[in-house]
Amino acid sequence: MELRTLRYFVAVAEELHFGRAAVRLHMSQPPLSRAIKQLETELGAALFHRSPAGVALTPVGTVLLDEARALLEQADRVRVRVAAAAGAATITVGLLADSADPGATRLAGAYHRRHPGVEVHIRETDLTDPTCGLHAGLVDIALTRAPFDETGLTVHELRTDPVGALLRADDPLARRDSLKLADLADRRWFRFPEGTDPLWQAYWNGGEPRQGPVVRGVQECLQAVLWNGTVGMTLVGHEPAAGLAVVPLIDMPPSRVVAAWNEDDTNPLIRSFVQIAIAAYRD
Repeated sequence: MELRTLRYFVAVAEELHFGRAAVRLHMSQPPLSRAIKQLETELGAALFHRSPAGVALTPVGTVLLDEARALLEQADRVRVRVAAAAGAATITVGLLADSADPGATRLAGAYHRRHPGVEVHIRETDLTDPTCGLHAGLVDIALTRAPFDETGLTVHELRTDPVGALLRADDPLARRDSLKLADLADRRWFRFPEGTDPLWQAYWNGGEPRQGPVVRGVQECLQAVLWNGTVGMTLVGHEPAAGLAVVPLIDMPPSRVVAAWNEDDTNPLIRSFVQIAIAAYRD
């Protein structure tokens, strides 16, 4: 059994769907299905019960899942120890200015426990660079939010968060239970500087060109709303500062928390980071 095939199996076992697993592995479904079928032939046992709705693990598949996870974790530890012996056990993580996220806190603790000898460098960026320096080659992996230009990158979704309109607390719309983008059509919004990733800019402006003050960081966004009555978007789960309110936007897609890295980077520290992040953000 090759480690690559075991990674394929674990992805299908965790997603319980060949299509979703193929997306997660950034490959097409037919070769994934063939690889799993070949693995079942080698083992002489079915690993999944297949149905139009998806798949379910067989008893043999359940046993293999535990063993495969252990083997893959051990393989990653071997690679990390070899990297440490070669003096290369460092990783630079880019963070969007949202590092108080409890998922990131759990990830930091779990990564340190798994790799206590790895030195992690953190590079925090403002809201003008959603890849946190990844496109510029300044970080190995970014813990950030989509959407942005994914050219040359591998992006894995970790969680989604509902978003809402950020308003002054005395704004008449702040008394509403929910809003639609059309309710804010005639308002001034905060915007990001010229040259900011257009996909990122469009998302946080509700998909429309807007007029309003230019901001770069979270605090500037908050102050633009507080001082000028500007409208912006933020996460519904964030507790608004004094004088501000957040009202859910029911026709906006949620904000996607993602891990992103260069698609041709084979650093085992990155693969381990992603696997630990998936667990940390699932808790």
